[in-house]
Amino acid sequence: MKTIQRLATAVFTASLALTVVGCSSSPTRESTGEYIDDAAITTKVKAAIFNEPTLKSTEINVETFKGDVQLSGFVAQPADAQRAAEVARSVKGVTSVKNDIRVK
Repeated sequence: MKTIQRLATAVFTASLALTVVGCSSSPTRESTGEYIDDAAITTKVKAAIFNEPTLKSTEINVETFKGDVQLSGFVAQPADAQRAAEVARSVKGVTSVKNDIRVK
């Protein structure tokens, strides 16, 4: 009986340790909380770009990793690419913006 109890305790402890380690972040992987924060930042940046009348939000892609926003896609004018980066930088929670938008 004690062997089964010790085995059950060991399995529970190991699964708890794996769960805690699995939720932590690393340089190449986000924690669960960071993932949720980045999803919120992405949504806010997309909304800000959508609300900018000079930009076509359907042609600009937004990805976020640990607060760093990457913009990609195509615009008609070089000024539109710069404006998209400015709009993204103005969103709360954005730490940096990498602008990979190309002019058609």
